[in-house]
Amino acid sequence: MKKLLLSLVLILGIAGVAAAQSLSPLGVWTNSEKKATFEIYKCGNKLCGKIVSLTVPNDPATGKPKTDSQNPDPKLRNRPRLGLVFMEGFVYDSDNKWDDGKIYDPESGKTYSCYMKMLNANTMEVKGYIGFSLIGRSQTWTRVK
Repeated sequence: MKKLLLSLVLILGIAGVAAAQSLSPLGVWTNSEKKATFEIYKCGNKLCGKIVSLTVPNDPATGKPKTDSQNPDPKLRNRPRLGLVFMEGFVYDSDNKWDDGKIYDPESGKTYSCYMKMLNANTMEVKGYIGFSLIGRSQTWTRVK
């Protein structure tokens, strides 16, 4: 009986670890502002993210598609925001957390260190920061698909 109970505990423990590691950020997400949707995808052995839709795709002043107008590199200011790769370099750390990434904010033209942490299958925390991850700004993203 003890062997059966021990086996059951081991099986459930292994299943729990496997389930915890199965939370993946791959897919399409939106943030609380719902101004855009973002696709997290594999790029080599890391994860990246790109803008796949914008609620307001055109600049209200010009009527033309929004561009990366705040980019610090003048040569990149005419590239479209739609399809823009704005997250790069994420590697799996532990506990459903992908770290060592960079996130670019096209509205300010600034780039920050970033991590993504899965909270459950359809929710993740995305935190951009400068220097230490204790100081920064977090957003909760919700899976679209």
